[in-house]
Amino acid sequence: MSGRPKIFDDEEVIRKATEVFWRQGYEATSTEDLLTAMGIGKGSFYLAFKGGKKELFEKALQQFSENAIARFKQGLNATDNPIAYIKEFFLSNTQKMQQRGCFFGNTVAELSNTNALLMKKATHHLQMLEALFQEALQRGKQQGLLKSDKDPVLLARLLLNNWNGLGITRRMYPDNETLYELIEMQLKMLD
Repeated sequence: MSGRPKIFDDEEVIRKATEVFWRQGYEATSTEDLLTAMGIGKGSFYLAFKGGKKELFEKALQQFSENAIARFKQGLNATDNPIAYIKEFFLSNTQKMQQRGCFFGNTVAELSNTNALLMKKATHHLQMLEALFQEALQRGKQQGLLKSDKDPVLLARLLLNNWNGLGITRRMYPDNETLYELIEMQLKMLD
């Protein structure tokens, strides 16, 4: 006998768990919070995620990262203007992330002193985002769209720094108008 069959979609329950982790953080999220959000029982939870909350969080980071990076790459590959794409990325994501900040930035801040493995996984995503910024900037420079004389490597790191900072500033100034003005000013470095 192989036991009871699984009656839920892993990807969907991980997505639901991600929303809870993103809203509450890793430490503040209880197993009960996750079970309620995912709509599964404790037995099914531990059968699917033998490592419990930690394993689920790792899978949430991985799934969210893979989807976010794939969307960014797809958009970047489809655009003729990678500099405009970066600007739109910053402006369009501001509203989506409002009070929650960046899932990965939140994880780095929360777990940097308590869980090096999970913090490293979140850091990896942010480094992949930085690499995509760099790729877009180098392409923009080759096309004559990036006027800055600064090295695209440095500009990519500065964009990532701005992205991370916005994760906190969003919570201080939740109105889009203030954030858009700030983002537009930061992105002038790309003109």
